Amino acid sequence: MARLHLFDLDGTLLHGTTAPVEISRQLGLEAEAVALDQAIGAGLIGPPEYAQQVYALWAGLSEAHVAAAFDSAPWLARIREVWAEIRAQGDYCAVISLSPSFFVERLTGWGAHAAYGSRFPAVPFVEPVDPTGVLSAAAKVLIADRLCAEFGVTRADCIAYGDSSSDTDLFGVVPVSVAVNADHHLSEISTHSYTGTDLWDAYELVRAAR
Repeated sequence: MARLHLFDLDGTLLHGTTAPVEISRQLGLEAEAVALDQAIGAGLIGPPEYAQQVYALWAGLSEAHVAAAFDSAPWLARIREVWAEIRAQGDYCAVISLSPSFFVERLTGWGAHAAYGSRFPAVPFVEPVDPTGVLSAAAKVLIADRLCAEFGVTRADCIAYGDSSSDTDLFGVVPVSVAVNADHHLSEISTHSYTGTDLWDAYELVRAAR
């Protein structure tokens, strides 16, 4: 049976940062984005409020800013090599993130079979962000179930990789999970735990188990 590898983005594939912070850095608004990350991490705001506030922060955002943020972000090493190996094994890999879809979806160019993020309007913005399209921890599970149906696998065939509270719901419904540079709240409920900057080393923890 094929396996489905489900990757978080912020703090997992991106080391020590989030897509909104990297995007905001291109606009000189890094500190504001970090403050919003801290607010949502502390539970002071929820995903819809967070999305609306970063949307307001990005009034001057262009496609060039997004491309620069993606290209200069501190990605873990060997992401493309891991995904190529997963494909070669006949398995599937997907990214599910609360970050904006216009950033997350770029990862299909690196070999992900699918990439889902919170739905934002196209850049540059001419439409408001729809809060109903903003993802949550629970939404990650719903998307994982849709991907299982699409690829002909079940939750029992899934492996989740994540770092924070937004991954707890998904970790709770799959049999194998890898906490990547995670705090103790997530590492305590994961099958494996990895600290470092190379995705291949995290993947090696589950590579042989089929």
